[in-house]
Amino acid sequence: MKRTKHQSENGGNAKMQSGIEVSQETLNGQQPLTPNRTYKSTIFIMIFEDRKNLLELYNAISGKHYEDPELLQINTLENAIFMTMKNDVSFVIDARLSLYEHQSTYSPNLPLRFLLYIASEYSCMTADENLYGTRTVRIPPPKFVIFYNGEQEQPERKILKLSDMYQKSGSSEDGEDVEPVSLELRALMLNINKGHNETLKEACKTLKDYAEYTDRVRKYSKEMALEEAVERAITECIREGILKEFLLKNRAEAKFMSIFEYDQEKHMRMEREQAYEEGWDAGQKAGEEAGKEELLSFLIQRKLAKGKKLPEIAEALEMDEETIRGLMEKKELNKKTI
Repeated sequence: MKRTKHQSENGGNAKMQSGIEVSQETLNGQQPLTPNRTYKSTIFIMIFEDRKNLLELYNAISGKHYEDPELLQINTLENAIFMTMKNDVSFVIDARLSLYEHQSTYSPNLPLRFLLYIASEYSCMTADENLYGTRTVRIPPPKFVIFYNGEQEQPERKILKLSDMYQKSGSSEDGEDVEPVSLELRALMLNINKGHNETLKEACKTLKDYAEYTDRVRKYSKEMALEEAVERAITECIREGILKEFLLKNRAEAKFMSIFEYDQEKHMRMEREQAYEEGWDAGQKAGEEAGKEELLSFLIQRKLAKGKKLPEIAEALEMDEETIRGLMEKKELNKKTI
C-alpha cells in the first residue's frame, strides 16, 4: 500500500500535530500556551499518536497480538487541506484501515463524518492508480471505532449506522423493506467511562489510564477551579503510575489541552442546555396560546349554540368582532350566525 503524502517520513514514531504550537520556552513555563485551533486536538490524540500505544489499543480491539509498532502505517487527514474533517487516529495494519475517534459528546452524525474521512483516505491512497482501468484497484477494508467518555448515559456498545441518517429509511410503516440501502457505514461506539468495557481497558492499560485521568479531571472540576482540578489530576496520576511517562514528558501541554478540552465540552453542554431551555420556553408559550385559543373556541361554540350573534358574542367575551370572526373561520365554527 502506497504511503500517503501526509504520512511521517521518518519511518519511526510518527508525530502527528497536536493542534498546539509550543515553543521550548513555553514548555519550560516561561510563556503561556497558545492553541492552534485549526482543528480539534485532544489528549486522546496526543497519547495514541505514539505507535506503541496505538498498537496496544489495536491489539485490545482486534484480539491480535502484534508486537512490532513498525507494522503500523499511520494515516491522518492532512490539516492544511482537511482541517474541517480532522479525524483522531487512522492507520493501516493487517490489510485493514482502522479509523479511531474519541468523543466526549455523543453525536449521531459520526457515520457521515466517517464517510467523509474514508473517502479522503481512499482518495490519497489511490492518487496514482487508474480508477478508469479494467484492473481492480485493491483498497483495505475499513473499521470504524468511537471511544466515548461523555457524561450523557450511553450503553456499553452501540452501532451507529449511516442509514439511520437517511431522510427515507427504506422501510414501510409495517416494517417491510421497500428499497435496499445502497450505501451503508457502520461504526462501533465503545463507552470507556468507569464501569464500562472494563475487559477492553484491562487489555489496554493506556486506554484504562486515559479513562481514569479524564474521570478525575471531570470529578475534581466539580469541586474546585478547573486549572486546580487538572493540576491535581496530573499530580495524582503521576504519583500513582497512571499515564506517568506521558504526563511527565508532556505535562505543560497536557495540562493546557485538558483545560481547553473541558472548557470546550462545558461550552457545548451549556449551549445545548440553553437551546433546550429556549425551546421549552417557546413550547410553553405556544402551549399557553393554543390553550387560550381552544378555550375561546369552546366559549364561542356554546354561545352559538344558544343562538347568539357575532356582535353579542364579542360583547359578552369582551373582544373585538374581527378576532371572533377570524377564530370562527379558523375553527370552522357555525358561520351561519355571522
